[in-house]
Amino acid sequence: MIRVVECSIFLPLHFVHVLVCPRREVKRFIDLSADETSDLWLTAKKVGRQLESFYMATSLTFTIQDGPRAGQSVPHVHVHIIPRKDGDFEKNDEIYDAIDESEKELKRKLDLDEERRDRSMEEMAQEADGYRLLFS
Repeated sequence: MIRVVECSIFLPLHFVHVLVCPRREVKRFIDLSADETSDLWLTAKKVGRQLESFYMATSLTFTIQDGPRAGQSVPHVHVHIIPRKDGDFEKNDEIYDAIDESEKELKRKLDLDEERRDRSMEEMAQEADGYRLLFS
């Protein structure tokens, strides 16, 4: 019922983050069913635990931007999961600026009117291998 959307596992720690979203496209968190809400957070917990261990992080940031005034630029419910370490951002609240930039980049990636480069089979295999290691 839940899917992991994106994982930037080869970037420096403070740029690493995963998006978890329901399979059913839902614009707002408040529109999820009780089962979807439970699945979303249980999956986020599991993914967060693995990310924290894999990156030897000491904390996690979980965020949802629910609606355009909250900064949601992709009209689909998703939870950002970001492993954290001391000093990853000069000021802790800078993480929210990084999330905003990430949202804009994701929106650009999902914009079918823009040109995008398809990933090679090798790139996709490398990403899949990273996921297998992380979630096995």
